[in-house]
Amino acid sequence: ISSLLEKFRSNADGLPPAEIEIRLRQYGRNELIEKKKRPVLLLFLSQFQDFMIIILALAAILSGILGDLTDTVVILVIILLNAVLGFVQEYRAEQAMEALKKLGATVCQVIRGDKNLVVPAQDLVPGDITILEAGNIVPADIRLIESFALTVDESTLTGESVASSKQAVQLTGTELPLGDQINMLFKHFNIMLLYRL
Repeated sequence: ISSLLEKFRSNADGLPPAEIEIRLRQYGRNELIEKKKRPVLLLFLSQFQDFMIIILALAAILSGILGDLTDTVVILVIILLNAVLGFVQEYRAEQAMEALKKLGATVCQVIRGDKNLVVPAQDLVPGDITILEAGNIVPADIRLIESFALTVDESTLTGESVASSKQAVQLTGTELPLGDQINMLFKHFNIMLLYRL
């Protein structure tokens, strides 16, 4: 544990307030940088960029030139239906991602300057000592330094249907799969059970 704290230039009392500001400037906020949202019209028009859609459009044009209007209309209807379905799916996926972002932890408990504080999750920095309890959402990727009977629902990460048991132990080996990193918690997963003594 001491080597881990030393690596992050931290200690059991947490980081001093002056160091927080330095690390926020150095590493940035604990949040994903969002791409600029595409306007709805551009999202719809992007459905026509697929190679197969271009081939179908060329087939419709060729069919129209040859005088087969029935085939032209059928192909154009297929292209339009495909574009509408693709647009609806992408739009719903973007809305689902927005909803998932809102589910993330908004505040978390940390030890800073030997005081327990509640801070916005976006203001966590490397070296912060975070306190988690049952029901909390993990606010960042966290290396455990102390735990007791800790289980986490990582089903979306590992595919396991049962909660993962976590322990504050030192692991040997490099490049361990995420599911085998029992001393790590990963952002956005739910703490299932945590008993504090």
